[in-house]
Amino acid sequence: MTSLGSTGIDAVGGGLQVVVATRNPHKVEELGRILAPLLPGVELLPDSGPEPVEDGDTFEANALIKARAAHERTGLPALADDSGIEVDALDGEPGIHSARYAGTRVDRDNLELLLTNLGDRADRGARFVCAAAWVDGDGETVVRGEWSGEIADAPRGAGGFGYDPIFLPHDAGGRAAAELSPEEKDALSHRRIAFTALAERIARG
Repeated sequence: MTSLGSTGIDAVGGGLQVVVATRNPHKVEELGRILAPLLPGVELLPDSGPEPVEDGDTFEANALIKARAAHERTGLPALADDSGIEVDALDGEPGIHSARYAGTRVDRDNLELLLTNLGDRADRGARFVCAAAWVDGDGETVVRGEWSGEIADAPRGAGGFGYDPIFLPHDAGGRAAAELSPEEKDALSHRRIAFTALAERIARG
């Protein structure tokens, strides 16, 4: 694994260039905010290449598939994540299928289907999961972060994306993730947990 102290990697303005294997601009923006204080000098580059087939059966496997593809295509160190929501009463669904749960890849369709499938069940426990992966010329690593909470009866808030409007984190004072400011979400989220752990591993080299 490449250490941030390494001088053998292409850099711009003294910063390490890292490609982020996602087409989701919200995710790139969120990762930029999270990683800026953790990995100073890192320049995140959006991935414009073709999306690989995510045929893994875990979040970790799919994150590594994306990071490997981005690294092989660009030659740069690559970051990727695979994330989603697991609902206890639905036996962990939608899980790794979260982004395409309704078959349309439209956020609103996905969360409405989840609410329909959950119905009026009393058990509404859920968790956001993020597997964060790093791949470079020396190796690869992947870590998991989880953010526990409950599923709301109806969407709330105008912020965030994905399932944020129906996820009530246990540590957010009764608010939905979509009702948190970007700074509040960054401090609590599954992505923050996973990428903080990953950044610590990267910095150790």
